[in-house]
Amino acid sequence: MDNRTGEMEVFVSAAELQSFSAAGRRLKLSPSAVSKLVTRIEDRLGTRLLVRSTRTMTLTPEGEVYLDRARRILADIAETEQIVAAGGKLVPRGLLRINASLGFGERYLLPLVPEFLKLYPEVQLDISLTDGIIGLIEERTDIAIRSGAMDDSSLKARKLLESRRVIVAAPSYLQAHGVPQSPADLADHNCFSFNFRRSLNEWPFKEPGSTEIYRIPVSGNCLVNSGMIMRQLCLVGSGLGRVGQFHVQPDIDAGLLVPVLEEYNPGDLETIHAVFVGHDHLAARIRAFIDFLSDHLGKSSQQKV
Repeated sequence: MDNRTGEMEVFVSAAELQSFSAAGRRLKLSPSAVSKLVTRIEDRLGTRLLVRSTRTMTLTPEGEVYLDRARRILADIAETEQIVAAGGKLVPRGLLRINASLGFGERYLLPLVPEFLKLYPEVQLDISLTDGIIGLIEERTDIAIRSGAMDDSSLKARKLLESRRVIVAAPSYLQAHGVPQSPADLADHNCFSFNFRRSLNEWPFKEPGSTEIYRIPVSGNCLVNSGMIMRQLCLVGSGLGRVGQFHVQPDIDAGLLVPVLEEYNPGDLETIHAVFVGHDHLAARIRAFIDFLSDHLGKSSQQKV
């Protein structure tokens, strides 16, 4: 019987280290043995997984798929052995890669890290904060925390919280330029917008007592890719911004920012999800972190900010 899991371990090491020699050192094999085992896999599958030259080694599209699946299989085997060794109890452990938006990461994620690591000392966190859209498999990310609708049906998601959107400005800006009394007044104000491809330079409103939502075009002298950047621009008195309230609630509480046109707020929500690759047997470290976030941000994802 072929030792396919052993071959997978060799391939994963070679792909991660991008070197047969380095993989050999990790696994105590010669470079030629590593090369032969990778070639054996390719011959059995009838396709090239690695493109090799004297200086570089890159994965083919088929190699990317094989690498992702091999990692999952090896992780499942390791966890199965952990369960048996621990008498049936699975202890979360290992590297957990998390990518979160800047706003969520700053306000919610980072303050919770010490408590999570205290509860799960055998988990090592690798955290990246960015507002750009990433591919979980391509970036080798276990969990991405993002807002908005889910577009990729191959991914699973857990709702963490919902936040109203609100228009805010600094008192200094409102003192200098006046407080808009109706959405039409925004034509005379500097309104910041997002530069996302899916973003429209229009803000939704609803007349008091009405259920009909309409949109008003807005314009300003700055486009941004982050709610936290928009928050900073508002804080220094440069203009008006419309963001998820979770970005700015502490500033509102401190009087540093003031909500405007609240009577016209349509009440639309920004939903925050924990997104992960669907799998029949979710790794314990991934499940533990998602459950931890859900517990702290509100049971059944009902917390609204």
